[in-house]
Amino acid sequence: MKTRLILFTLVSSMFFGGCTIIRQGEVGVKRSFGKIKAEPLMEGAKGYNPFTTTIIKLPTRTMNMEVRVPLPSKEGLTVQSDVSILYRLEGSYAPKVIEKLGKNYEQVVILPVFRSAVADISSQYYAKDMHTGQRSIIEKSIKTLMMEQLKERGFVIESVLLKSIVLPPGLTKAIEEKLEAEQDSQRMQFVLDKEKQEAKRLIIQSEGIRDAQKIVAEGLTPMLIRFKAIEAFNKLSTSPNTKVIITSADQPMMVNADLEK
Repeated sequence: MKTRLILFTLVSSMFFGGCTIIRQGEVGVKRSFGKIKAEPLMEGAKGYNPFTTTIIKLPTRTMNMEVRVPLPSKEGLTVQSDVSILYRLEGSYAPKVIEKLGKNYEQVVILPVFRSAVADISSQYYAKDMHTGQRSIIEKSIKTLMMEQLKERGFVIESVLLKSIVLPPGLTKAIEEKLEAEQDSQRMQFVLDKEKQEAKRLIIQSEGIRDAQKIVAEGLTPMLIRFKAIEAFNKLSTSPNTKVIITSADQPMMVNADLEK
């Protein structure tokens, strides 16, 4: 009799009972007779009655939502971009999410909020800004605006990434021409700076030569000139060649001619 009771219990549990596994990076939501249980189911094995209860699993790990969206610019142009939205669901909010949004919450709330935020932010910038260093500022602004609207719903926006920016053809050409003109201007500025430095160097060199000549001229006193003239005459007197010298006796040698015998 006891054996039959145990066997009946096992068979009943197989036919009338169920079990599910909540894995890491997931959270479970129990719905019994159409009502959502307020407490989420954490990791582990969970038993339930499959005839009256349903276990809904939601991911709590970081999710990557890929979107291709047109970005309106400040000047009225449309820029195409591929965007990655990295977000995750807070596990404690899972029952409310299922109750109010359902499992298709990406399409119900995250995508509409993103489209609204990206339109509001991108319209504050010129199209060329989306292709330069301003891109990171735009990404952070979109993320902040989305967080303001989704935080109370249990979603955390980790990052918004503008992966590719496709500018209108005419604007792309204009930006390339502008960059080339800026590079030419920088090269010309480099040449001008180099010429200015060379001019300063020549001025400094000329001033040095002038100052040196001034110092020498100030040092040439009449006594020094006469002394140098006497030294020159003494050196000439030791030469074996015949010399013809025309001098005023007060000045250095004015003519020096060598006459060989």
